[in-house]
Amino acid sequence: MYKSFYSLAEAPFQKEIKAKDLFQSASFKEAKARLDYLLKSRGIGVIVGDNGSGKTIVLRSLAKELNSSLFKVIYFPLSTGTVMDFYRGIASGLGEEPRYRKVELFQQIQAAVKKLYYDQKITPVFILDEMQLAARRFLSELTILFNFSMDSKNPFVLILAGLPLFLDKFALNQNQALNQRLIMKYSLKALKKEEVKEYLDHQLKLAGAQHVIFSPQAQEAIALRSKGIPRLINSLALSSLLLGYQLKADTINEEIVFKACEDNGL
Repeated sequence: MYKSFYSLAEAPFQKEIKAKDLFQSASFKEAKARLDYLLKSRGIGVIVGDNGSGKTIVLRSLAKELNSSLFKVIYFPLSTGTVMDFYRGIASGLGEEPRYRKVELFQQIQAAVKKLYYDQKITPVFILDEMQLAARRFLSELTILFNFSMDSKNPFVLILAGLPLFLDKFALNQNQALNQRLIMKYSLKALKKEEVKEYLDHQLKLAGAQHVIFSPQAQEAIALRSKGIPRLINSLALSSLLLGYQLKADTINEEIVFKACEDNGL
């Protein structure tokens, strides 16, 4: 296969990568800094990014770095489920057996959060993903559910993540109560052209590359066609390696990349 042909010890450009090995782009570092601030301040924050921009990777990295004796992470990807489904999911994430009535679930969740924070000295960190799918009523429920001691205390961290269009919801009058409680907003940026080249080198180095595999022109082509989106970079780079192996090309050039772009519909 292409790994032996290009003298690689591991398959590069895969999703399964250790947190310590993640590429530290400028936007990645800024996102982590904003999230660290949110953890210290406690409260509600928002992080958005285009599909494949690395938003979930940032959140995964954050979750893995947290001390489990100080933080409890509850991850919930929003779907088309009901508000009651959400309440039950949060209760389960807190280690509770979900009750049946909404008012009881509400009280159960708030009591569990208070017990964690005040009795066990553990801050619950709620990560709600795919928030661009959230209906108006759902956002209103968040405002009520995460209101503690008449909004005078924040015994929790709530991270709302989604596509950039999620930010548009905060401009609506009905969401101003939630908008005013946000203490952090950040839009994850795509990699810059020079960062794409660094990213390619970084991934190949992790895979054990001993020589140059992508020509400068090939790197430029990947940066152009991927628009700096890491998921697309991975897809194009991997497709290019497979094509390069089929063509027995020692170095991936821009022609091979453009052919990979055609195969990927880019």
